[in-house]
Amino acid sequence: MIVYQATKKKFLHDCDHDQIEDLVEAAYVQKAGRYASRGEFRSWRNSLTAMARVLRDAEIPDDIGVGVEFGIPQTSKRIDVILSGKGADDTAHAVIVELKQWSGSRISEKDGVIIANRGGKAEIEGPHPSYQAWSYAALLTNFNEAVYESGTGLKPCAYLHNYRDDGIIRHRHYAPYLEKAPVFLDGAGELDKLRAFIKQHVRKGDRGELLYEIAEGRIRPSKMLADSLAKMLKGNREFVLVDDQKVVYETCLAKADQASDERKQVVIVRGGPGTGKSVVAVNLLVELTRRGQLTKYVSKNAAPRAVYAQKLAGHLRRVEIGNLFAGSGGFHNTEPNTFHTLVVDEAHRLNEKSGLYGNLGENQIMELIRSARCTVFFADDDQVVTMADIGRIAELERWARQMGAEVTHMELASQFRCAGSDGYIAWLDNFLGIRETANTDFDRDAFDFRIVDSPTELHDLIREKNQINNKARVVAGYCWDWKSKKDPNAWDIEIPEHDYRAQWNLDKDGSLWIVAPDSLEEVGCIHTCQGLELDYVGVIIGPDLRWVDGKPTVFPESRSRMDRTIRGWKKQMKQDPDATRERVDRIVRNTYKTLMSRGMKGCYVYIMDK
Repeated sequence: MIVYQATKKKFLHDCDHDQIEDLVEAAYVQKAGRYASRGEFRSWRNSLTAMARVLRDAEIPDDIGVGVEFGIPQTSKRIDVILSGKGADDTAHAVIVELKQWSGSRISEKDGVIIANRGGKAEIEGPHPSYQAWSYAALLTNFNEAVYESGTGLKPCAYLHNYRDDGIIRHRHYAPYLEKAPVFLDGAGELDKLRAFIKQHVRKGDRGELLYEIAEGRIRPSKMLADSLAKMLKGNREFVLVDDQKVVYETCLAKADQASDERKQVVIVRGGPGTGKSVVAVNLLVELTRRGQLTKYVSKNAAPRAVYAQKLAGHLRRVEIGNLFAGSGGFHNTEPNTFHTLVVDEAHRLNEKSGLYGNLGENQIMELIRSARCTVFFADDDQVVTMADIGRIAELERWARQMGAEVTHMELASQFRCAGSDGYIAWLDNFLGIRETANTDFDRDAFDFRIVDSPTELHDLIREKNQINNKARVVAGYCWDWKSKKDPNAWDIEIPEHDYRAQWNLDKDGSLWIVAPDSLEEVGCIHTCQGLELDYVGVIIGPDLRWVDGKPTVFPESRSRMDRTIRGWKKQMKQDPDATRERVDRIVRNTYKTLMSRGMKGCYVYIMDK
């Protein structure tokens, strides 16, 4: 999506004869389906006026393309300005301009991170403008086939039009990123330098043709974390960390370096589905291991660890894989501070006790903190999906304080799944009754979402999508007994009115259901997909969630009697009905939110409640 697109001549005309910010806002409402914030509106007014001043140069062709607020595919990120044209040899070229209204900043010791007043907020750490511009260019190349296949020359830069050079923004600490994306400021000669940069790379106009090709270009196949793991462990940069991901990553590295036996560090990273928790976690595992720290990736859910191990088979020995990944239940006998850093993914799934019978250890949160000098927890209270899950943010902090650790809170907010649609995730909260939001709809063009009339149609859609790259599966709420576990010929999920029959994921596939070659015909559950992702997910919402007078209402008695996630709820209802009802309600709603946010490109839903 490009919010506003014109030639240079038309852009300057709109700046001279109209309020450019009004035109951009009107286009934004039309294309995004919602109003921009007042901060964004003011930013358009100030920064686009400054950009117009840059382009008032006779040597910059009138017919270069000017794109404002270009949405990077598969993410919630937007590039401020793209200028398109051709180089001297007639090859396609584009200049990416990251616009900032800053007037000052302070150096951070972290790589690629700087402290500044962002959007009227107090001074906070964030990516240096050069890093940000470079990372956006890398994302665009990774996700857009028109850019990737044509070899389009993308030249990023940043323009801080209110900032006078103070020796900080261009400090040598940021040299690696300044080389990738130069910074231009306010002051003598700066305007001419920026104009020269543009003219160097965009010599001829293209009437905005490249912008159109980029906007209409196919999205490249999504890069899955599991598929990239082996290359990452060999030192390849497979994922460019952007914005809040970069800040969280660098902060975790800094805290891991500071940690000692006497000065324990705990970092709690809050992040919803698709915000890149696992990408950051695995990047931390790789970098900390490279630095010589004894580090493990820890998760309660076995599915991600099993998939990662399968992908690494043939690249690492089994013992090496075992040294990198661990379940959360094996630390009750670990000596204090055995590890430098433990990176705990999906920490909301941690349990109190360990062992097959829940009779080992005292508390997994405490045991993990005790076992390492630094513990990094990635958690999301909205993905607590069983009565046994204890890893809520407040509980993680309580144990960290009790263990005498210094606590740092971070947040991942940017969306990198569900086609980058923040609106879809907010809509899910509203739709499922998790919390009331203003999102009664979302951008349907950005994410392929459909509610279908039958489970047969749902499964047919997933079969069709799975032919592309084996990354589409059907999942469901646990509302049917797993009969096929004892009788391989039995059907588990039966919906007679649609002549639909299916089995739960086969026991032989175990935690590898999501990548098993023959699992397309089976239906997965929360335990085989949480922490992992697909291109397309089909979700059957069972009778445990129905709409009563238009409101989503939970019916826990409709869950399978074999379902362990809410085991014991009837007994607990007698002891504390209000608290139990609240917990069970949240578990059922969270389960469907988690299932419906597994897809990077699309989600199809069949709802049993007519």
